Amino acid sequence: MDIKFSPEEESFRQQARAWLETNKPKDPPPENDLRKRREYDLAWQRRMYDGGWAGISWPKEFGGRGASLMEQLIWYEEFARARAHEPSTLFVGLNHGGPTLIACASDEQKAYHLPRILRGDVVWCQGFSEPGAGSDLAALNTRAVIDGDHLVVSGQKVWTSFAQIAEWQELLVRTDPQAPRHKGISWVVCAMDSPGITIRPIRTMAGHQDFCEVFYDEVRIPLTNVVGGLNNGWKVAMSTLSFERGTAFLAEQVRLTRLVEDLIGLAKATPWAGQDLERPGDKRTAWQDDEIRRRLLLARAQVEALRAMTYRSVSRTLRTGMPSSEASLTRLFFSELQQRVHGLSATIVGPGLLEFDLSEASMHASEGASLKRMRESFAFSYLLAFSSTIAAGSKDIQRNIIGERVLGLPR
Repeated sequence: MDIKFSPEEESFRQQARAWLETNKPKDPPPENDLRKRREYDLAWQRRMYDGGWAGISWPKEFGGRGASLMEQLIWYEEFARARAHEPSTLFVGLNHGGPTLIACASDEQKAYHLPRILRGDVVWCQGFSEPGAGSDLAALNTRAVIDGDHLVVSGQKVWTSFAQIAEWQELLVRTDPQAPRHKGISWVVCAMDSPGITIRPIRTMAGHQDFCEVFYDEVRIPLTNVVGGLNNGWKVAMSTLSFERGTAFLAEQVRLTRLVEDLIGLAKATPWAGQDLERPGDKRTAWQDDEIRRRLLLARAQVEALRAMTYRSVSRTLRTGMPSSEASLTRLFFSELQQRVHGLSATIVGPGLLEFDLSEASMHASEGASLKRMRESFAFSYLLAFSSTIAAGSKDIQRNIIGERVLGLPR
């Protein structure tokens, strides 16, 4: 693995850095109003599209930047460095639905959906997980019956991010209940304004309502919306999930590095709540405590190890041409490290970490943010991090993948 950047790649870095500094949104996103955040994200996506930076990983023939894997890594590093806002409401369309359509859809499906996703015209959501089929996705029961030139869908999905503001959904349904579990599933594009769809937001302990339950009561979806052929949805879905476990989380991995540096800054400005009560005149900060400093520097070393793992994964993909199951190693390490880092923030700040209105929290601290704002950011992220070892395949599923596909162990 060679982690040196070529002159061309360094030139790409300077272009990305200059564009981001000039064009990133100056005002923070409206976190408390999901529909306003949707419009904020769509506007930012259109600005990136107009500037030639949308769809950084998408092929040029579909309107993307066509960046190499190393250029993608550079872009995410510069994006995090600039503290540019990640348009989270567009994640599914840009990083799930779009890449899956590129890989598996018909020409007509690509021509209709891809430009709208890339320009920032629409929001997509994902309909994969069910109450009884989360980590074991093949156990899904949402049923689709063929009726003429339509599928008639009945069932329920859960943990569907941004369903209440989405126009389209990538939906997995069971179209052949007699087939083996992995064989009778189809991947379809569902219009979220279809009659028979009911959406119920879920409020999380972090205070937001991005997740939803979605209920389908004989929802009619044209057969022309099936992607990759009837009963071939498992293969189509795996192309989505392999991407999610590979390059889709590069940005989050890079942001974690910046987060550790922010936490070090916070520790240097925070009175140490764990100081010796027999020394009332002790005015040490958390940074001056040996154990806290050791844990912070260990976290800094571990995010650098994560970066090396990411570079190795990118290098391997460049050689082989496709993501490896080893991406699960990176995903597992990242998810658990993320929780450790946020747990450390709770230790440094103490019980006061959560003593504020969660609805006012911001996902990331901005440049020059006040200490209060940084604490709010860490508190929100701390609560959100509890889901990191569940989302995109639980830590146990990742270990199974590593054991079977990387180490060659029996099931």
